[in-house]
Amino acid sequence: MRCSMTHCCLLKRLLLCCCALVLAGLALSAQALTLELRQAQALVTVQGQTTRETVSLPYHWDRHHVGLAGEATFELPFELAEVPTVPFGLYLPRLGNAYEIWLNGILLQQNGDLLHDNGPDFAKAPRHILISPGLLRTHNLFRVQIRADVGRRGGLAPLTLGPDEEVYPLYLHDYRWRSTGSFIVVIVSLLIGLAAFVLWATQVDAAGPGRPRRDPLYLYAGVAELCWTVAVSDAIIEHPPFLWPWWGMVVLAASTVWVGSMILFCAEVAGWSRLRAVGWLRCWLAVLLMASFAAGTTSLVYGYPLAMTLLYAALGLTSLIFVATFIWKAARGASLPHKIVAAAVLWNTLVGLRDLYVFRISQVYGGNTLLRYSSVLFGLALLYIVIMRFRVASAQARDLNANLAARVAQKEQELAQSYRRVEQLAREQERAAERTRILRDMHDGVGAHISTAIRQMESGQASHAEVLQTLRDSLDQLKLSIDAMNLSPGDITALLANLRYRLEPRFKASDIELQWDVDLILPLARLDHAAMRQLQYMVFESLSNVLQHAHATRLRIELRSTAQGGAQLRVIDNGCGFEPERVKRRGLSSLRERAAAIAASLLITSVPGNTVVEIELN
Repeated sequence: MRCSMTHCCLLKRLLLCCCALVLAGLALSAQALTLELRQAQALVTVQGQTTRETVSLPYHWDRHHVGLAGEATFELPFELAEVPTVPFGLYLPRLGNAYEIWLNGILLQQNGDLLHDNGPDFAKAPRHILISPGLLRTHNLFRVQIRADVGRRGGLAPLTLGPDEEVYPLYLHDYRWRSTGSFIVVIVSLLIGLAAFVLWATQVDAAGPGRPRRDPLYLYAGVAELCWTVAVSDAIIEHPPFLWPWWGMVVLAASTVWVGSMILFCAEVAGWSRLRAVGWLRCWLAVLLMASFAAGTTSLVYGYPLAMTLLYAALGLTSLIFVATFIWKAARGASLPHKIVAAAVLWNTLVGLRDLYVFRISQVYGGNTLLRYSSVLFGLALLYIVIMRFRVASAQARDLNANLAARVAQKEQELAQSYRRVEQLAREQERAAERTRILRDMHDGVGAHISTAIRQMESGQASHAEVLQTLRDSLDQLKLSIDAMNLSPGDITALLANLRYRLEPRFKASDIELQWDVDLILPLARLDHAAMRQLQYMVFESLSNVLQHAHATRLRIELRSTAQGGAQLRVIDNGCGFEPERVKRRGLSSLRERAAAIAASLLITSVPGNTVVEIELN
């Protein structure tokens, strides 16, 4: 039993080994079928002269023909051990600017116009072509024709040919890094730039002296990110919005502005914006921006790339000096945002040096720049600065709110105390005013009547009835002065009822019939205590005149509400009457003065048998 189990284990191990050998053989055979074509016969035409030569790929046009445009045809023969039965794939990291690809006399792919310069640029993205097995033989020939413009990185990279399942992943990896990754960087940079501009436009410091000030840090960050968006978008735009070389000059200017804006952004982070050296630096960066247009024109239009090289050298030297100073200051002790931005600057500098070596010094043609991805660190640094400033601003806002709340509470307490003092003072003033009114009313009313009664008695000429009438008037005045303390504001009905209660006994004693026709109307809001006292004395004066002078037998009091929401009060008697315009009585002048004081309309009409005193309040 144990022996049979041992045999089974050995058999399984043998089968596993065989499978592994088969898979390894298949992998080796697939790798053996994958070819990298680097040798070519080239037919190059520049300025009307054609030369034939054997070249090794990659063929970088701008390095072989500095400042010149032209055409080239590359022939790449290759052999296969056998005709493949599976689809093959052709992967070209870079070629163009316009191109045609032929296999054994059959056109595989074409992009651009080989006859006209400065058109769309198809050297941006890697290319992949699926080749059906029927197009391949044992002896094959690729013919690649290109048209290259000045300064557009035209040329031809090595060709990779093999089974598509092996070749396509190479193309896909390159495409994702160069095209998809660039597109993501463009979107991220655009969003960061727009956000920075929004912050710059909305975050206004109005607390400082002078005009409200916006933070230039956000402005520099927004300009830098938007210019970087333009520069990176060149890697994915095959049909630029402007003809070449003008589009190339726009990209060059955008790159220059990006460098300058990032330098000024870092200066703001470090707090150097007010230094005189930074003022000179701004002037120098403005000079470099102006020089970028001249360098672009000289290099891309007239074919002298040395101008662009000098511009890059000036930008690079300026950046290196500033970066060294910025990092040195950060290492010697600086704020956390300064250190974070310094780390991003250092990393971008190292990546930029790597890209400079790969694309300007080495012979690599194709490849992918990494600076566009590392530049995202600046956006993250800006995001960190915004978050930190928001936290600081939030803390300051909380402290300010707490201080304001405390101050408001203190002011409310002080205001409440002041209000209590004012209220107490107002009550005291009201009591004093009421005492003054009572004294004045007693002096003008009761005092005057008592004085009159004394003079009447001293003179010996007044009858007993006249002296008694004067004393009764003084007593009524005293009662009305007391009643005036409790008058309800605006309640005319209650005022008349109170007068009726006080004076009706005197009317009966004088054989005067009192007719009461008073409606119950709502209080008039505009009649305060003072106005009610004035009205009380007007009515009392009218009634007193009837008692003393009218010799009437009937007195009628009417009260109606008016259409305007006011009141109409009428005192009517059937006495002897008088002429209001001719009679100069102190009581009539007092009526007119009191009516004017409360803005009431007073109308007095009198004929024998019918005298009407009408008071209208609106």
